[in-house]
Amino acid sequence: MSSPDLEALLRAPDSPDTADRVRAWAAANPLILFDIAGAIAQDGQWPAPAVTQAAQEASGSILTTQPAELRAAIEPMLMGREVDQALEWVRETGLLAQVFPELEATVHLQQETGRQHKDVWSHTKQVVKQSVRRPLVRWAALLHDIGKVPTRTFTPEGVHFHGHAEVGARMFDKVTQRLLFDRDARRAVRFLIRHHLRSNQYSQAWTDSAVRRFHREMLPHLRDLLDLSRADITSKRPGRRKAILEQIAALSERMQKLAEEDAKLPPLPGGVGNAIMEAFQLAPSRLIGDLKRHLEQAVTSGELEARREDAYYVAALARANMVPGVDPERAAALIAAGGLHDSDAAAADAAEAAGDLAGPAPEVEPEEHDGDPDRPHDGPVACGPDCDPDEPHTH
Repeated sequence: MSSPDLEALLRAPDSPDTADRVRAWAAANPLILFDIAGAIAQDGQWPAPAVTQAAQEASGSILTTQPAELRAAIEPMLMGREVDQALEWVRETGLLAQVFPELEATVHLQQETGRQHKDVWSHTKQVVKQSVRRPLVRWAALLHDIGKVPTRTFTPEGVHFHGHAEVGARMFDKVTQRLLFDRDARRAVRFLIRHHLRSNQYSQAWTDSAVRRFHREMLPHLRDLLDLSRADITSKRPGRRKAILEQIAALSERMQKLAEEDAKLPPLPGGVGNAIMEAFQLAPSRLIGDLKRHLEQAVTSGELEARREDAYYVAALARANMVPGVDPERAAALIAAGGLHDSDAAAADAAEAAGDLAGPAPEVEPEEHDGDPDRPHDGPVACGPDCDPDEPHTH
């Protein structure tokens, strides 16, 4: 059987013959249904009802395809300019319920009580369409709010979705059982879903060290994360979209400025020599200079990060056994104080990527806020001298 001319199919008449051709093509290769969706995503034009009805009848066969082939068939649709129209057609045909039951559950899931407000599905379609046309960003945009379904709660103050970003990241692990992503893509999309609210929590109350930490932790996917944050603004309230975009721009500019300033600074923070002497109970001597030079060389070679906290460098020296005569228990304590490293850090990353995290999902959104970026935090709450983007500090 010859492959269908998708453009011609979109213009085909609403007739039994058209429906029969779609059924035959879908029986031979169910992935043709997402090829049709991809064609819709190019210009937004839906095919005749006969095509849609035939796709509805064949939608149940879509999961008989290989996970890698299914993901590859969906991606061109996601990259289309009129992807929102294609996504709605996918929902209408039942394909959404088959492939993405997590998204089907967001249809008619209201985000506010007491007044008309777009549901999560409508918001998701708009976010995908507004996002830059890079595959990882569009996948993250499609799935960024699936965690709102199990986390929705009602209080006298309204609807809340506490922890939905973390829950959504775990739910994405189940999605990848139906759609095969390579390891790097899977980890990137999961990271973007998990952290998609982080930049919206920025305020001028963040100290420079907090901004540096955000930059360091988000750096592998920072460009995609900021682009996703910009797309995740669908509010129609006057000035709201402009205010949030300015907030994200301010964070980006501040990170760039700090990075430029840091490039002019020495690799080690001031006072690290004193920290070494105190940690290892050493008197001032040539050894302190030798240890600092060792650390500087490790930073230059990329083995260690520049301008981290003192405990990080003390732990590095303890791990390398650079200071003779240190009690093993004290060395172990110094290493532990410096945080996870090498294989332990890799194991923690692997556990996170697999969704194997102990205990309940950690809270990122402030307790008073439901996590909806349409209702960003109105201002800072006192959070000590060093507001940390990991800690709730706005409402």
